Amino acid sequence: MSITRAGCAALDSADPLRGFRAEFVLPENVVYMLGNSLGALPRRTIEAVSHTVTAEWGRDLGQSWNTAGWWDLPEVIGDRIGNLIGAGPGTVLTGESTSVSIFKVMSAAVRLRPGRRTVVVESEGFPTDRYAVQGLAAGFDLNVRDFGPDDSLADVLDDDVAVVLLSHVDYRTGALRDLAADTASVQAAGALAIWDLCHSAGALPVEVGAADFAVGCTYKYLNGGPGAPAYLYCAPAHLAEAEPVLRGWHGHAAPFAFEADYRPADGVRRFAAGTPPILSMSALGASLDLWEKVDIRAVRAKSVALTELFIALTEPLGLDLATPRDPAGRGSQISFRHEHGYPIMRALLDHGVHGDFRAPDIMRFGFTPLYLRYVDVYDAADTLAEIIGKGIWRDERYQRRVTVT
Repeated sequence: MSITRAGCAALDSADPLRGFRAEFVLPENVVYMLGNSLGALPRRTIEAVSHTVTAEWGRDLGQSWNTAGWWDLPEVIGDRIGNLIGAGPGTVLTGESTSVSIFKVMSAAVRLRPGRRTVVVESEGFPTDRYAVQGLAAGFDLNVRDFGPDDSLADVLDDDVAVVLLSHVDYRTGALRDLAADTASVQAAGALAIWDLCHSAGALPVEVGAADFAVGCTYKYLNGGPGAPAYLYCAPAHLAEAEPVLRGWHGHAAPFAFEADYRPADGVRRFAAGTPPILSMSALGASLDLWEKVDIRAVRAKSVALTELFIALTEPLGLDLATPRDPAGRGSQISFRHEHGYPIMRALLDHGVHGDFRAPDIMRFGFTPLYLRYVDVYDAADTLAEIIGKGIWRDERYQRRVTVT
């Protein structure tokens, strides 16, 4: 049976998540398939940030650290994110960037495995993960061992490995790893597992409780906005002993005693360092208000349906699918390899379909079920077919590289 736009519209009418689209600011005549890079703006965020600026900062000034609860936001927001990723209370902290968070948990994890001098990181993982690991290794005389996409964990694990850093969903291909099974393999070798949840939290159910540590960003599927703070998770078993190398006043056991020497706070608060970005925390909190109304299982079911639809619609184009064909093995994105991927994606943007390009040849489309419709997927596939079929991408203007791809 052929797929029609009318059939897709019928699916939208029956969609249990259809009401959430109205919660977001979405431009007319745009199919936004970039939510796995920057999520759309929730309408409620505008009022929330305005209140923080005008009433809390503008009127109450510094008293808002107490009256508006600014001081406690890293843990309060952390617990709310914890509810989305299967973490218990008091195990998630928000406040700094993904890169800083990786450095914090990696340094703490390495110290929990004294005598082991090797850290394992994916050879094709997201660059910030690799850079943070390489910097830590250089500063503390550790060895970095690469883990390739075709390797098994057994190939890289031995009694010198202290920590393994893995992506739950591969940022290029969307391949989904088994968090619980891989963590068990790492732990069986005496090492600790750290997970990057940047491309999975808010897109599918996550049971982070199986991990030793995890990090994630909030500006993608969680719609926290550009520059939204990252979060980190520390398993309860490690909270009493884990201590990051990067220390700060906000992580001290008694910050307002202004002691000269560092004493770590109890619990996950010990991972705090710098002042939390209050305006960004306000934006993130507003988005989490929305997420607390969402059934993540329904999100995952729609994600699978949308990605299956896109694969079926684009199959006649003969594209090289880089994403696992089995929906159980992928996150909420579809990627194709194409030697002219960059100009094709630039042409798509000009025609109202927002995706992105990842070097050297990945055309990447993100599926955010709270606001992406079945008809949007139909229209995106139709536009892609037109751009490739008519050679629109060959226009000289689409060959010129912009800074952010």
